Parts: sequence; structure tokens; C-alpha cells
Amino acid sequence: MPSGGGGRRGYRRSFRPMSDINVTPLVDVMLVLLIVFMVTAPLLTVAVPVDLPKTQAKSVNQDKEPLIISIDSKARVYLQENLVDMPSLVNKLKSITGSNPDARIFVRGDQSIAYGRIMEVMGNISAAGFKKVALVAEMPKSEPASTSKARNKR
Repeated sequence: MPSGGGGRRGYRRSFRPMSDINVTPLVDVMLVLLIVFMVTAPLLTVAVPVDLPKTQAKSVNQDKEPLIISIDSKARVYLQENLVDMPSLVNKLKSITGSNPDARIFVRGDQSIAYGRIMEVMGNISAAGFKKVALVAEMPKSEPASTSKARNKR
């Protein structure tokens, strides 16, 4: 029988804490985040300020970047970031898409303007032969717990 547990002491003496930092996982995470931000950043930047209405609908999956038509609070129409008048809107869309009826077009309308103006823009686009025209809305922010509790009591 060994005296004093000499086997343990020998093990403790040979164990030294590792002083090197393994940065590989950190670099992997940072590269993934970089790629995610590089992909999402262009989709989030639209220069025309529009107060979008809120909706509970699910977001649309998209393959290619859509054309965005914005209608601001003064009912002015923008194609991407450029101000256009209604008669030239369809011609510009056709020249950009090459008259492709399957081009994805998103219409963003300020919630303070009349719904008829948004429908007028969408109607002109649809009448020109574009099939994939969609409205854009924001997801509502979660409501405070007190509001949801009061709603459930009713």
C-alpha cells in the first residue's frame, strides 16, 4: 500500500493550466456574423422614409432582390430611391426588368396616405403585366404584458 497517496501528488505536479487562448471558435463565430450582416444590410437600407402599417402576416421568402416602389406621406412615388411620375413608372419598370412579368415588385406605402393611391400604383403595375406585386408591412411590436392581460380579461 503506497503511503500518503503519492500517486496523486505526481499527477498534480505534471498538470499545468493551459495559458494559450484558442481563438478558432471566436474567429468562426465572427465570420458567420460578418456574412449574416453583409447579406442583410443591403436589404434593410431603403432611403425613402415610409411609416409602414403593421401586420401579423408571415414574411415572404425571396430568391432575388425585389424592386421596391415606395409611396411617401405626400403620395409621391419612388422607384428604389428615385422619384418618378406615374406615367413613366411602368416604362421604367419594364426597362429595368426587361419586360419580365415574373419580376418581384414590392410596394411600400405610408400608412397616412389614402389606400386608393396605393391601389392606383399597384393597379398600373399589374395592368402592365407584372404578376408578382406585393404590399410591404412591418411586424407589430410586442404589446406590453399589462395590455395583453387586460385584453384576455374581456
